[in-house]
Amino acid sequence: MLRPQTPAELAEALGSAAAAGAPITLGGAFSKNAMGGPILPADTVISTASLDRILQYEPRDLTVSVEAGITFAELSRVLASNRQMIPLDPPFSDRATIGGILAANSSGPRRRLYGTARDMVIGMKFATLDGKLVESGGMVVKNVAGLDTAKLLIGSFGTLAAIAVANFRLVPIPPVSRTFALSHASLDEAIAARNRILTAVLQPAAIDLLNPAAAALLGYEGFLLLVRAGGNPAVIERYSRELPGARAVEGPGEDVLWQRIQDFTPQFLAEHSEGAVVRASCLLSELRCVMPSLDAPAVARAGSGVVYGYFVNWEPAGRWVKQARRAVIEFAPESARQQLELWPNPGDDLAIMARLKQMFDPGRLLNRGRLFGRI
Repeated sequence: MLRPQTPAELAEALGSAAAAGAPITLGGAFSKNAMGGPILPADTVISTASLDRILQYEPRDLTVSVEAGITFAELSRVLASNRQMIPLDPPFSDRATIGGILAANSSGPRRRLYGTARDMVIGMKFATLDGKLVESGGMVVKNVAGLDTAKLLIGSFGTLAAIAVANFRLVPIPPVSRTFALSHASLDEAIAARNRILTAVLQPAAIDLLNPAAAALLGYEGFLLLVRAGGNPAVIERYSRELPGARAVEGPGEDVLWQRIQDFTPQFLAEHSEGAVVRASCLLSELRCVMPSLDAPAVARAGSGVVYGYFVNWEPAGRWVKQARRAVIEFAPESARQQLELWPNPGDDLAIMARLKQMFDPGRLLNRGRLFGRI
């Protein structure tokens, strides 16, 4: 395994391998090896884990520039000293690197308010297969004129180029935070409560909906609606008045609760070696149909329409995803990924992705098959 120490060394390693026509496996800490498609065998393995420096941090400007190999946990610790954050809430956050999080487009509960990585990244430096370093964007929070090439790499699973440096806009940590847990006897009741929250004046950072099987794993009953609110004390007290009957969770207990939500996927996979995780994107109105179709624990970002289903065995996961629209098998055992159709209905976007792959990697050398077996 090659572990470049600088962005320039990363570009040189990619260029040398590509010039020799050698297939390349690219990653950071490889914390999400079970995610996406099985990578075909490669002659060269390159890790960005040694690119782990904070290059520029401007707390007053709410911006930071870091190398791709720094872990999310370490970066979050540094930012927290100034009560600032990058609210991505990715799974595997204890060991996942920034480059890997961006390549997988990982996000969590607070995407409802803050968005995804594409909303937080303001600049990037990446290494191409011809051995060059390319810069896109910068360190200023503004709209990028023309094509923002960096956005193409977010969610590409390292199939186009290697992220070397990423610049982020930061968000202040709210002065007060509180979570409101509401248990409902039926999905219809939970959806109705969700709709009332979405149409209210106050807009929480996260609205997660767990079916009874998932809620039970956290020690709750019924269809569990978790509403995370942040702001000044007056704002939090208004939430308390507008959510009567909710169980309030705050302080260390709130942190533990959301960490368990954030780690739901890695914890499930650690306990079920033959398990699979599916992800479906749907309209908010479609949650009423998608949730009951999952005969498994299910966790929904109920304010953004992303649903995760957790199957103890990968075979029913394969059957479910074939019947669903806009769905993928996100995690599965290595042996199963050789057999499963991970992305049965990719839609018209796949043709555009294939053209981009041809532009960046005409020899199809980089992370072959990593994008759910399609690219």
